[in-house]
Formats: sequence, C-alpha cells, structure tokens
Amino acid sequence: GFGATLSAARARWLACDATLTRLVLDPDGLPLDVGRTARVVPPHLRRAVEHRDRHCVFTGCNAPTHWCDVHHLLEWINGGTTSLDNSALLCERHHTQVHHGYRIERRPDGRWRTWRPDGTQIHTHPGPLAAA
Repeated sequence: GFGATLSAARARWLACDATLTRLVLDPDGLPLDVGRTARVVPPHLRRAVEHRDRHCVFTGCNAPTHWCDVHHLLEWINGGTTSLDNSALLCERHHTQVHHGYRIERRPDGRWRTWRPDGTQIHTHPGPLAAA
C-alpha cells in the first residue's frame, strides 16, 4: 500500500458520502478493468485484448487486430463492464452480426465459439487434402 492506515470509524465516515470505483491494474500499473465508469475502451485495455485475441474471434475469421473493434460481451448498456474479461475483438462485419443475433462465447480454455441466430453452432472444417 501507500502507508496510510484508517480506523474503522474514519473509513465509515469517508464512505458515507463517497462513490466507489473498482480499478484492476496490470503489472505495470495500467488499468485492465475500469468497471462501469467508462464505456469506451482505453488504449491500454485495447492492447491487452489484441494481445489475447490476436484477430477477430468470430469462428473462421482471421481479420487482423487493426480491422477489429473491441466488443463488450455483455453490453455496457445492460450492465457489462469495460474489462478484459468482458471484451472480444470482432471485425466490423462480425461485430454487426453479433448485434443482429449471432452470439460468441469464450470457453474456459480460452477458445471461442460462435452461434447463428437460430442457435446452431458455427464450426470450421479443415479444407480438402492436397493431392500428393
């Protein structure tokens, strides 16, 4: 910490009229999660999303990071936070599709899945084998 010690009574007094803002920092002290205080993704958070996702996460798309928007998985207007955990890179085409019924989800292993509006999952299939 910063060396300051507060008594419980002083903390209650300060909290009486306070607002609370959660801020999660990376090892360099840059915010990775700004909670609900900002909808627009700050540059350092965008860099973290680009580093994690590498390209558009929509199944079958490899659009580079500079073609992509940072999408809130749970929309900010519906209570979603501006955070690394609630973000995904989507190219303009797929960002539009996600806002028109398509759905993306990050699995616990970090891989992404995509569903059509009718609920069917989009799978990628390997191309035909080259003739030897």
